[in-house]
Amino acid sequence: MRGTAIRRTVVAVAVAATLAGATGCTSSGEAADSAKPSSAAAPSSAPASSNPPAPTGPSADALRAVERATARAGSARVDSTTVMGSELSLEATGALGWRDGLTGTLMITYTGGTTAETMRRLGTTAMEARYLADAYYARMGEEFAQRLGGRHWIKYVYADLEDLGGGAGAGFADQMRNTTPHQAVKLLLTAGDVRRVGDEKIRGRRATHWSGTVGGATAQTVDIWVDDRNLLVKKVERGRTKTGDLTQTAYYDDYGATVSAARPPAADTADFKELLAAQDG
Repeated sequence: MRGTAIRRTVVAVAVAATLAGATGCTSSGEAADSAKPSSAAAPSSAPASSNPPAPTGPSADALRAVERATARAGSARVDSTTVMGSELSLEATGALGWRDGLTGTLMITYTGGTTAETMRRLGTTAMEARYLADAYYARMGEEFAQRLGGRHWIKYVYADLEDLGGGAGAGFADQMRNTTPHQAVKLLLTAGDVRRVGDEKIRGRRATHWSGTVGGATAQTVDIWVDDRNLLVKKVERGRTKTGDLTQTAYYDDYGATVSAARPPAADTADFKELLAAQDG
């Protein structure tokens, strides 16, 4: 495999794992931008001074109750879809925990976009991502493993991601460490136009729909649906990238679910930083 192909692939895997684990278009979009220097740039939030005033009163109180309840739950099963313009679309399912950073396991399937086509040509249409306290691991397909000396896993140490994209990877690493399902609630609490839309049924469960706009010139919409226990059952975030619309939809259930993420064997693991260094050398 040519060096550029390996580099593009390992970076694309990093982006996919972030988008799958992320719950916020703002932060996950920024991660995608920093990880792909010549690719799509997601909208960055405007300075705080240009944002409308944060909500106060009953709406803010209700959302803070949701944030607290979701944080206390500690874990949940997740079923999400992400579309990043013409660059990438994917589906992810699994269980994530957030008591001490992001932990858990997701199965990620590439469903479309130019990045998915590149991955497919290299023999990878899906991967398993394991999130641990210091790093996450992505399991590649057999064909790609043959190109890595038989190793199936790529290890991404969060600290190493700080150097990704000429220093722009700091936001990428922070996103991987700090992603939680109540990130969308935190975003919504910065919206000046947050409103209660009404009650709806989400996969058979009664839920209250909240909506708002965050950001300034590059505004993004955030919608969440909350059950009678103040837990998120669905969230949708929409923004823009240079390659088109960025949309992520996630469903949550089985709060308090058992979360596991075993560290793969070292002998079956290739280090992300070493792979990039070898291709640049």
